[in-house]
Amino acid sequence: MSNRAINILVPIISVILGLIVGAIVMVVSGYDPVNGYIALWNGIFGDVYTIGETIRQITPYILAGLAVAFAFRTGLFNIGVEGQLIMGWTAAAYVGYAFEGLPKIIHLPFALLAAAAAGAFWAFIAGFLKARFSVHEVISTIMLNYIALHISNALIKFWSGTDRTEKILESASLRSPWLESLTDYSRLHWGIIVALMMVFVMWFLLERTTRGFELKAVGFNKNAAEYAGMNVNKNIILAMTISGIFAGLGGAMEALGTFGYVSIKGGFTGIGFDGIAVALLGANTPLGVLFGASLFGSLKFGALNMPNAADIPTEIVSIIIALIIFFVASGYVIRIALEKFKKTKEGK
Repeated sequence: MSNRAINILVPIISVILGLIVGAIVMVVSGYDPVNGYIALWNGIFGDVYTIGETIRQITPYILAGLAVAFAFRTGLFNIGVEGQLIMGWTAAAYVGYAFEGLPKIIHLPFALLAAAAAGAFWAFIAGFLKARFSVHEVISTIMLNYIALHISNALIKFWSGTDRTEKILESASLRSPWLESLTDYSRLHWGIIVALMMVFVMWFLLERTTRGFELKAVGFNKNAAEYAGMNVNKNIILAMTISGIFAGLGGAMEALGTFGYVSIKGGFTGIGFDGIAVALLGANTPLGVLFGASLFGSLKFGALNMPNAADIPTEIVSIIIALIIFFVASGYVIRIALEKFKKTKEGK
């Protein structure tokens, strides 16, 4: 068995184990696992509408996962993706409705850039505090999440006088009548192309540029990087700022694509926190994040069909999703078992 075969088998076996244990949970709880998984499958791939909605659900998870993964790869723990995403969402929505008369070729990129800049600025604060005052980024980013939530709510109230902003103009929208008609009028939008482009951008930046090498070097060993002449503090700030760009664009997907506005929130969206799980599922690599987001987003959206089609309570559904993700995240145990099996076979 080759290493490549092991790499392919690990996630497959992990998902199968998660599904098996999830089936056991359903049986013990008195529900039919066959009907449950049929409902899950139909909720993801049942028709062109559900496929469109599944891809739409995956889109912000890709960007949130990239934000977390990029920080991890550079030795930082960006727990503030949620706040950066909210700031990006708010900025994109404001630019989307407040700037009238702009052609789409200018207005849409402007709104995306505003979201990226807002997310970048919010992450920059945490990076600066760590570089200048040695404030741990986990603490600062968690606190900045709450500040972002309440600043966003205050701005929405100030701008609109209600609990949500106006709808964005068509010139700033990622929605496409062609995509909607193709997927039976789902909310699928062109944001998936933006997300895929960012997957490539992260890969190219980290693997094909000198700056990316420096960022990774600082993450591996700050002292060695400093001894080699690298500016550690500058790279810490830059890494957090780039991470914030990905997060801000994740917010833009919701503002300019899925919803078309931003509303006052009673709590967090959860997308930024789910990005941590996506990054871990993807082993903090760009391509891995794409697959992790696809799995996570598909399960999240498809599971909404299980209570309706199979009468399975949402609590059981949440347990099943958690089990599948748990086994995928614990894939290294399966990898060790496969490698031992490989050595045993070679020894014979």
